[in-house]
Amino acid sequence: AMNEINSSKRLKYAVAERAEGEKILKVKSAEAEAEAKYLSGVGVAKQRKAIVDGLKSSIVDFTDGVKGSTSKDTLDLLLLTQYFDCIKDVGSDRKCKTTFVPASKLRSSEPMSITSTSRWSSTPSR
Repeated sequence: AMNEINSSKRLKYAVAERAEGEKILKVKSAEAEAEAKYLSGVGVAKQRKAIVDGLKSSIVDFTDGVKGSTSKDTLDLLLLTQYFDCIKDVGSDRKCKTTFVPASKLRSSEPMSITSTSRWSSTPSR
């Protein structure tokens, strides 16, 4: 009988230790996942900062290099370039079915400008 009592105690202890080990593994896994997500966010933030710094540098260089141009002219040119790149990418994909719809309604007296055209939103067509 004493052997059964000792065996039962050891079994309870082993079960408790196994459960504690599984708990530690789950906690460490969750901590690792949280750290990975944090580092991913830091990476995205650095990438966006690098993009903004590059755009800023391009705008300053272009504005300084082309007499009579303003920062707005440069931004409009960059926006138009991105718009055409988007149209090219959408048009070259055989499976893509996308319709471009103006994000805001233009007044009938307002001419269609580069910036108003390129600020259209993209909506998937059905």
